[in-house]
Amino acid sequence: MAIPGLKKPDHIGFTVPNLQEAVAFFRDHFEFELAYEFGPFAADDNWMADHLNVNPRAKIDKIAVMSAKGINLEIFEYADTVERNKKAPNNADIGGHHLAFYVDDIDAAVSYLKEHGIKVLGKPSVMTEGPTEGESWVYFMAPWGMQLELVSYPNGKAYTRHSTVALFDPR
Repeated sequence: MAIPGLKKPDHIGFTVPNLQEAVAFFRDHFEFELAYEFGPFAADDNWMADHLNVNPRAKIDKIAVMSAKGINLEIFEYADTVERNKKAPNNADIGGHHLAFYVDDIDAAVSYLKEHGIKVLGKPSVMTEGPTEGESWVYFMAPWGMQLELVSYPNGKAYTRHSTVALFDPR
């Protein structure tokens, strides 16, 4: 039995070292729109630990919420009021993650990233067998070290020939 009333994902939340830099990055390169910002946010009791699983003395300087064309981004900037990890996790770390963005032409998208000084990790991988046959993908890095991915499968993926489950398809 699923969570009662469950619909669809609403947002992805993540923390950055510089909120304005992150908002500008997603606005300028992805055309995401800033809906609103709010903060600061802190508490003198255990509220931050009880509700957000952070140090009770942690302080959020500001939160920005952006429309990301189908899902929302909730971007946090915490103040340096307590000891915390300031390095983004990589995919092998517990809590490691990435955001993936569909593009029609992966080569054109990679060229754009490189022209704008955005670090691309290697060359696009082309999947030629298995369930992801027909897909190309490449990772790249946000200025603050967050892992992002471009993915493209203009003719679909092979899994659809053998599975009755239809994954979300941004095409």
